[in-house]
Amino acid sequence: MPLINMPEFSTHLLDEFAARGTARIDTPVIQPAAPFLDMAGEDLRRRIFLTESETGESLCLRPEFTIPVCLRHIENATGTPRRYCYLGEVFRQRREGDNEFYQAGIEDLGETATANADARAVNDAMQILHNLIPGRRLNVTLGDQAVFEAVVRALGLPGGWQKRLIQSFGNNAHLRHLLMTLASPQAETGLSPELAALLSQDEAALIAHIDRTMEETGYSTNASRSPREIAARLKEKQSLAETRLDGSALLLLSEFLSLEMSLSEAPAALAGFADAAGLAMGAALVTFQARAEAMADLGVDLTKVTYRAAFGRPLDYYTGLVFEVSRDNAVLAGGGRFDRLMTLLGANEDIPAVGFSLWLDRIEQARAR
Repeated sequence: MPLINMPEFSTHLLDEFAARGTARIDTPVIQPAAPFLDMAGEDLRRRIFLTESETGESLCLRPEFTIPVCLRHIENATGTPRRYCYLGEVFRQRREGDNEFYQAGIEDLGETATANADARAVNDAMQILHNLIPGRRLNVTLGDQAVFEAVVRALGLPGGWQKRLIQSFGNNAHLRHLLMTLASPQAETGLSPELAALLSQDEAALIAHIDRTMEETGYSTNASRSPREIAARLKEKQSLAETRLDGSALLLLSEFLSLEMSLSEAPAALAGFADAAGLAMGAALVTFQARAEAMADLGVDLTKVTYRAAFGRPLDYYTGLVFEVSRDNAVLAGGGRFDRLMTLLGANEDIPAVGFSLWLDRIEQARAR
């Protein structure tokens, strides 16, 4: 039996979902932990309640619904496009509020008109919240993972640094730390003088040195990385540690991350930024503008939506749109696009996907106020 009561407006919420052509889906409370540990991001990984089966499989209490819904879709081999809704309990450690709470939402799988699907997700979240909390001003914040990735790639950084920056999107403190590191790189420490010298020499000598060291210390190449893999990783770490982002590029990235304005102004501002900086961001900007136009066509007032270039959400699987709807500093809904997740979870083909979640306990508090 649930330890907490389902909110009284849940029936109304399910009616809202049904009116939007969604099919309700349920997933087990006990989930395999690996997909969440591999794909959900550091912030969620720290909050998961883990356990273990009798056979040693790592399990967890369901911390969110997106991954379980995608897994169930793949398991059932259901065709797309398909719109799912869900309502149930999730379990994760939170700084505020209960660790067990109800979450609901919509996952839109397989819709190839991505700008329209993005716009529909944002509009649905806004409309549902307006209906649940009538007459209250809601704050809508929107970001775009793909636009940030386009800026980072256009700067020409090494692949390892691009990956680090992209993975930190949405974690502003970590992103600032990485930018400071790029501005003032530090030499790799903790290496023996012999190993440090070999890193600047022929790779074969480095591999041979690692191989001898592993044999002398009893490490088995069958149980760990091979000498060649270790050598490649050491060289990559050295390259990353020595990379310096020149002042103009650092200023450019900082300027981009400081952009904040209404969504009505954002497409022109981003195009102007790309032109002035000489950055090739074509596809990302085309998608961004198409999404804004699709939102306006649905009746969303773009002047009431805030675009923040540095805004992301703490889940690693997002690939494009990210957004949140809040009131009184409490996030009531959040979501975005996750086009790579389905194939990472085992789908045989690429399936575009976008969705959002609603935090029912926070909505209940907002309704009470």
